[in-house]
Amino acid sequence: MPRRTATMLASTLMLIALLCAGVFIKVPYSEMSPGPTVNTLGDHDGEPVLQITGRKTYPTTGHLNMTTVRVTSADYNMNLVEAVYGWLAHDDKVVPHDTLYPDGKTEQQSTQENAEEFSQSQESAKVAALEQLGVPVKSWVIVSTVVKGSPAEGKLHAGDVIKAVDGTTVKQPDDVAKLVTKHKPGENVVFTIVPAKDQAAAVKANKTATATKSITITTATSDDSGAKRAIVGISAGTDHTFPFTIDIKLADVGGPSAGLMFALGIYDKLTPGDLTGGNFVAGTGTIDDNGKVGPIGGISMKTVGARSKGARYFLTPSDNCAEAAKDTPGGLRLVKVNTIKDAISSLKLISSGKTADLPKCTTKG
Repeated sequence: MPRRTATMLASTLMLIALLCAGVFIKVPYSEMSPGPTVNTLGDHDGEPVLQITGRKTYPTTGHLNMTTVRVTSADYNMNLVEAVYGWLAHDDKVVPHDTLYPDGKTEQQSTQENAEEFSQSQESAKVAALEQLGVPVKSWVIVSTVVKGSPAEGKLHAGDVIKAVDGTTVKQPDDVAKLVTKHKPGENVVFTIVPAKDQAAAVKANKTATATKSITITTATSDDSGAKRAIVGISAGTDHTFPFTIDIKLADVGGPSAGLMFALGIYDKLTPGDLTGGNFVAGTGTIDDNGKVGPIGGISMKTVGARSKGARYFLTPSDNCAEAAKDTPGGLRLVKVNTIKDAISSLKLISSGKTADLPKCTTKG
């Protein structure tokens, strides 16, 4: 056999062996890629994404698309060949597995957490949109979850309204943790609550629940790796009563990053005129009850997904601007936003053709 032929054959066999080995070698990485993008002003799976009853709505045109990222599951074991391919692919991103699934979270735990965040983002989107419209929304702090085996188990329940802690009125969910951690582990803390069933009955009757109960709980020590602090084993959240019905019909989506686009869709449907001017606008960003827009993960995947569907403008949280501006898809213009008010102002500029005045995203933020 000629030396050249033998060398080529040996190289080919070695390459095949390396590829085969790469298939069996598992690596601690996961992959992110552009996911589906859905117009909040339109339909999805045959029904409107936003369904509003009990209040006049107005026709809309154009797109206000929420964007998503597709990721490999927590239980998926990526091999070396897949990782290398992902690193080389322009539209995909390979990241350490723990970046997406920290603390050894299972697929079920991650899905549950994403579902809870998605539900909360919908509520905050409704509140933020109505706030911009001057429509009052009743809000109160509640027990969101109770940790199994914690001091609060059996004493507090999901949906209980937290009126006060140690006699201090609670106004925001963060107030609860601040008041509890004033104690040392082992000390008693007193919660003043309206039981969930009483609150539900009052809401159904369109009344305000007034009867309260005092619940005393002995604090435990947190298992954080840092300083030991007092805990009772609950997470606090916010519940609302809306003056009319707003339903968001979008399944198989998780996480909080669609909040901004849901809020804008609601605002557009409840106001005369056309917020987009018929333009294709996409975007992302968390939103809180006050309309503040927060950063999200996978921004580069979302801009790619949006542009591939035809978006020309992309509403970008200010804290994501630097990353997004490093590799913006051609034909897509990034628009910097900090609040829902910023986003509405920018949409009005886009609608009127005054795009030179749009806030810009740069590599510096």
